[in-house]
Formats: sequence, structure tokens, C-alpha cells
Amino acid sequence: MKNFLKEFKQFAMRGNVIDLAVGVMIGAAFQSIVASLVNDILTPLISSIFRIDDFSTLRILLLDRGESSVYLNYGTFLQSVINFILVALCIFLIVKTINRLKKEKPKPEEEPKLSSETIALNKIISLLEEKNGR
Repeated sequence: MKNFLKEFKQFAMRGNVIDLAVGVMIGAAFQSIVASLVNDILTPLISSIFRIDDFSTLRILLLDRGESSVYLNYGTFLQSVINFILVALCIFLIVKTINRLKKEKPKPEEEPKLSSETIALNKIISLLEEKNGR
């Protein structure tokens, strides 16, 4: 049992698991922001453009059975699609920003270090040039 607990602790304390847990928590909080953006800002704007009070009321009657009629609720689906697109867009923008911040600035190239043989040859060349009057 001790070995099991030790292995579980090693698993749970890995960086990836912790990062995933933090990501899930931030994602849950982020979902409420996006839901508010969609429900409180975008849906009323779109509703006013199309003169529809509420997307959830958009539906098609498939089978008329009085009170137990069957409807195709495409308005609720549209709202879910809008939510998905906004969440995906926001995540894309966040990842793009993080990647841009993570990019390391290119280091200035250092001149290659010359070997002792190359330095000696350069000195010989300069001495010969001086001797020949160049």
C-alpha cells in the first residue's frame, strides 16, 4: 500500500498533472466569462439584428402531439455553436500570445573563436604582407 501511495504521489506531483489541473480550473472560470459574453452581450445583439427575442425559442415542430409535441430545437444548438466558436477563438488568441511571449529573441552571433593554428597563420600572413609592402 505504501508503494502505491508513493507512486500516486509521484504521479500527482508531476508538472504536467499540476499544469492540467490548473488549466481545468482556469478553463472552468473562463467558461463563465464566455457564457456571460455570449448570453448577455452577443445574443442580445444578434437577437436585435434578426428580431428574435431568444434563440432558445427557435424550433421546428416535428410531431404534433398536443402538450407532448416533438420539436427540433435548433436555437439552443445555435447558441452552443456560438459558445464553442468564442471559446475556441479566445483560447487561440491566448495560446498565440503566450507563444509570442515565449519566443526567445535571437542572440547576436558571436565571432567564432580562432584556433591557435589559425591565429599563427594570420600573424604569418600579416608579416608577409608587411614584408612585401602591401
